[in-house]
This record gives sequence, structure tokens and C-alpha cells, in this order.
Amino acid sequence: MYDLIGTILPVYLILMNAGGLAIMLIDKKKACRGAWRIPEARLMLTAALGGSLGIWLGMYLFRHKTRHIKFILGIPAIVMLQLALAIFFLLS
Repeated sequence: MYDLIGTILPVYLILMNAGGLAIMLIDKKKACRGAWRIPEARLMLTAALGGSLGIWLGMYLFRHKTRHIKFILGIPAIVMLQLALAIFFLLS
């Protein structure tokens, strides 16, 4: 069990957050060019699956989706929920 939490989970979270940051950059570049966009549902799903810090960082680093209430409130809420779950599982 420790191998999963101690090794695999941190690698998964690093990859998900790097991916979240990358798709925010890709979507921002596509928005500037008027090209096909990454659906908001996919961005939110990436956040919910562990990439929330990367999405949140991408919002402000690339100034992307910062006027959308769904992202302004939703992404920090997902981050807080994930942090609460992490604390709960670490303390239990």
C-alpha cells in the first residue's frame, strides 16, 4: 500500500498537474488564433482528476479563463476539496 501512496500517487499528480498546465497553454494559444478549442468540460475533468493546481496556475500564468465564474470559483473549490481529502487520508 505504501508503494502506491509513496511512489505512484506523487508521480501521477505531477503528471496530471503538468498536463493541466499544458492544456491551459494550448487552449490559450488556440483561443488567440481562433482555432478549435479544448472543451471546458475537459479542463474541469483534468482538474477533478488531480490536475487542479496546474489548471489554476495556468489560469493566472496565461491569463486564461479568468473571467469565467465556473473557473474562478470551481477550480479553487476543487483544489480545496483535494487538499482536504489529502489531509484526511494522511491523518487517518
